[in-house]
Amino acid sequence: MDKEQVKKALKELRENSKKRKFSQSVDLVFTFRDLNLKNPEEQLDFSITLNHGLGRKVSVAALAGPEMAENAKDVCDIVVTQDDFDKYKDKKEAKKLASKYDYFIGQADIMPKIAGAFGRFLGPRGKMPNPKLGTILPGKAPVKPLYEKLQRTVRLVAKKAPMAQVKAGSESMKEEELIDNIITIYNQVIHHLPKEKSNLKDVYVKLTMSKPVKVE
Repeated sequence: MDKEQVKKALKELRENSKKRKFSQSVDLVFTFRDLNLKNPEEQLDFSITLNHGLGRKVSVAALAGPEMAENAKDVCDIVVTQDDFDKYKDKKEAKKLASKYDYFIGQADIMPKIAGAFGRFLGPRGKMPNPKLGTILPGKAPVKPLYEKLQRTVRLVAKKAPMAQVKAGSESMKEEELIDNIITIYNQVIHHLPKEKSNLKDVYVKLTMSKPVKVE
């Protein structure tokens, strides 16, 4: 995939899509072939840090003991302290929290308590703090660098069906930044496929409320 291919697809997408009153997300849709998704080693689940943001703010919640709460209060969108975990025994409140925020970071030494309080709500949504994404921090660690990284981070998952959809940005972004994000995602997907490009069937780009346009 090269810049000209992406540029052409984005142009076609804009020309054939109805203008909305909001800035739509620009998503990449991948379809795969010859992937044995029953084999965990061929399932895809990884995060990608982009060079540019997503054209919108990414919301981050901290699940914290006193040490992390101090570092997170001026950075994160909400800080839920260990003392407040009991509030989320109410399923309605816990589900609301899990749905509202894009990422959750957790303090390392209270992870068992975080798992006990929030695991069944965050786990199925793929939002539990986890070391692979770097969202588990020691209590005294600075939170701001992680918060800023998450503003440029997307997650791609293909475990049940041979396809994946991932945000690449929004239509309000500069075209060069959007193209760069798209190519970065594409290259990472190829890198994570067991047979690389041989496992890739098609790539499409689409807006939130548009039909997909084939890129490759």
